[in-house]
Amino acid sequence: MPMPRRLISFDWALKRLLRSKAHFGILEGFLSELLQDDIQILEILDSESGRDTPLEKLNRVDLRARNQHGEIILIEVQYERQFDYLQRILHSSARTVVDNLPKGAPYEDIVKVISVSILYFDFGQGEDYVYHGATRFIGLHRQDELQLSDKQRELYQCDQAHQLFPEYYLIKVNQFDDIARDPLDQWIYFLKNEEIQSDFTARGLQQAKDELDVLKLPEPERRAYERYQDDLHQQASMVQSSYGVGRMQGLKEGRRMERERIARSLLDVITDDVILAEKTGLSLDDIQRLRGAG
Repeated sequence: MPMPRRLISFDWALKRLLRSKAHFGILEGFLSELLQDDIQILEILDSESGRDTPLEKLNRVDLRARNQHGEIILIEVQYERQFDYLQRILHSSARTVVDNLPKGAPYEDIVKVISVSILYFDFGQGEDYVYHGATRFIGLHRQDELQLSDKQRELYQCDQAHQLFPEYYLIKVNQFDDIARDPLDQWIYFLKNEEIQSDFTARGLQQAKDELDVLKLPEPERRAYERYQDDLHQQASMVQSSYGVGRMQGLKEGRRMERERIARSLLDVITDDVILAEKTGLSLDDIQRLRGAG
């Protein structure tokens, strides 16, 4: 069986290729499989990335698109751990809502926002690799879900109250087990491995296979892509090194604190400071300091 061709990573495609109308089919395929709808991209909007620092530009990629329903879809690829990431996507969706409501317009003109996060770091606790979040109103006493009235459904052109609010999709790429059970899994396989198997049939993947081949890149573009991949590896190594140093320092400090705890408990039992220092592994100065503090 021939090896799958090496393909451009999805984040690089978002940065350089998928903003072109000629490649909308790839993006439409991914979103259609994720949202279970026939998505058509009408336009790519200005991205947030222009306001980011160089480090943020490396660690994340974002793209904003408007679909045929007038909804704005935010797509973000994030590599490095961010503990307040949920607040980050809340801020992004809220700002998009506010920025797209013209001054003096009624609230019924608020745009629907769909946030899609492709995460390459351990995020939260949970066994799944795709999570969906929506705002629902549940009765405290009867546990029923609040529904729109007939007039509201006619006004808003939707059936459920949660459809009026931002929705969030979190894809935990590293937690995917590489078994493609459905078309969405085929896309996540590509997101994780940068490969498309010959039997994959998900919408958009065939176009991705044809157009995201690394070997088809012009030489300057291929070199830029390789530098980008090297930068990602370098950044990951720096983060891992910082974590390793911090962990070793923490372990060392923990061992020292435990030795001091034992020494304090033996101050009245062993009166010879030299012997106590030998027994606990502390220095003579440490033992004398502990006696002075006691």
